[in-house]
Amino acid sequence: MRLNILILSTLFCSINCFSQDQWPSKPIRVVYPYAAGGVGDAVFHVIAPQLEQKFGNRFIIDNKTGADGKIGTLEVVNAKPDGYTFLMAPTANYSVNQYLFSNLGYDPITQLEPISLIAEAPLIAVTSISGPNSLKEFSQEVALRPKNFNYGSPGAGSPPHLAGALFAQLNGNSIEHIAYRGTPPLILALMGGDIQLAFATWSAAGTQLKAGKIKALAITGSRRFDEISSVPTTKEAGFPDLNLTNWWLISAPKNIDTKIIQKLSNEIQLILQDEQVKKSMLEIGHTAIGLNPKESLNFIKSESVKYKNLIQKNEIKVQ
Repeated sequence: MRLNILILSTLFCSINCFSQDQWPSKPIRVVYPYAAGGVGDAVFHVIAPQLEQKFGNRFIIDNKTGADGKIGTLEVVNAKPDGYTFLMAPTANYSVNQYLFSNLGYDPITQLEPISLIAEAPLIAVTSISGPNSLKEFSQEVALRPKNFNYGSPGAGSPPHLAGALFAQLNGNSIEHIAYRGTPPLILALMGGDIQLAFATWSAAGTQLKAGKIKALAITGSRRFDEISSVPTTKEAGFPDLNLTNWWLISAPKNIDTKIIQKLSNEIQLILQDEQVKKSMLEIGHTAIGLNPKESLNFIKSESVKYKNLIQKNEIKVQ
């Protein structure tokens, strides 16, 4: 009897180990909880060809839109943790939405398994051509004429909104927020003088910056951005706490096999060290990162604390 149990246990272990060692044996679905053609699509497609070459199977983006990314995220949270369903999502889905919405329906820290922080996009503090020449000068003008300045964003709760809210907080909340339906009308409003400040990604504002129609005052994040290397970071500009970026992270349902996590994470990290991949990321306004699972989890936790404090202090809510 004991011999039979031992044989069955050995057989089960052999089958299980074989299945994990052979992963992946079929195409992999990567859920992107927003519309096709978005920034996250572009970021993932930079690394997808190398992943497919390495693992010999397709990595297929599956756009599951709706409810500010909630629908797609929940699908991954509830998916079978077999290594064939992953989530590719930004800051909002991991560190922001749980504080903006009263009933999100999932806990990103306890119900998702981070694989790797792939890339981040700094936000650029931009103003009109006739506006102040530095973030410090902008702040000084706000102090002299409070309630005479507006900052715009492409929507309540978005990273540009939260960065603007933090800057307003640092200036005594004397700068008003105006939400627009997307980035194009926001940039037009900035050029037309309807608003005096915005925090935008390079992909959103780069064309107008290169054309000299708006100007950059500072870059959020820990390093300068190569495309506009003369523009200081917010820390260099005198605002070390103004350090919000929009980042992209791939994760899996909880209880996925740790061998799959490590296997995929290791390959992503190697890919993101490639100079051509780094260049391709910069072309879409991003910096390649490549944190391991533990580092990615710690990053999510620290970002969550930061956004929780900001959102609660400013009583920011999205209906």
